[in-house]
Amino acid sequence: MDIDQKEVKEEFLTLLRSTEREGVEDVIKDLEEWGFFIAPASAGHHLNVPGGLAKHSLNTCKAALAVWEGMKTLNADLENEVDRNNVIIASLLHDVCKSDIYKPTMKKHKNAMGVWEDVPGYNVTYRNFPMGHGEKSVIQLLCSGLAMTDDEMLAIRWHMGPWGLNFNSYEDQRCYDTAQEMYPLVTIIHAADSLAAGIMERENEAED
Repeated sequence: MDIDQKEVKEEFLTLLRSTEREGVEDVIKDLEEWGFFIAPASAGHHLNVPGGLAKHSLNTCKAALAVWEGMKTLNADLENEVDRNNVIIASLLHDVCKSDIYKPTMKKHKNAMGVWEDVPGYNVTYRNFPMGHGEKSVIQLLCSGLAMTDDEMLAIRWHMGPWGLNFNSYEDQRCYDTAQEMYPLVTIIHAADSLAAGIMERENEAED
C-alpha cells in the first residue's frame, strides 16, 4: 500500500496547528528531524510502509474525535472534562516514540508462487533512546517545549492500555487504574488507538 505522504502530513499539521498550543511549531520541527513523517507505523503489521506512522496517528485522531463526539451524547459532562484540543494533541502525538526505531532493511518473503524473495522491510532498534513506549513520547514532547496538560500526558503514557502494563509492578497497575479513573481522555485515546489499528487499518493488515 502506498500512502500519499504529502496529503497525510498536511492534514496532520492542520489539525495539530488548530490547537494553537504553545510549543507546537517546535514540536513540528522536531518531528521532521526525528523522521516522523516518513517512518512506518510498525515493522511488519499495520501500515508498515513509509508514512505509515503519520497515517496511523491521523487515523487515531479521527477515531478519538469520533469517540469523544459520540460519548458526549451519552454523557454531557464529558465536554467539561475533555476539550477537543486535548483529544487532538494526545491522539496525534501518542506514538512519536516510534519516529526513530525503524531501520530500512531487506527481508525474505514467500511470494504467491511459494518462492522466497527479497523485499524491503524494517528492523527495530531502541538504541537512540531506550525509554519505553508511551513514556518516551511524553518525554520527547516535553523536551521539545510542548505545553501539555496532565490528562494529555497520562493519555499518551497509557495509550497502550493493559498491553503497556508491567504486571510484575503493583505501582504500574495502580497508576494505570488511577489515571483511567481520573481522566476520561486516557480511555478515549486507548480506544481510538485500538480502533485505528484494528478497524481503520484492517485492510492494510490483510494486504501485508
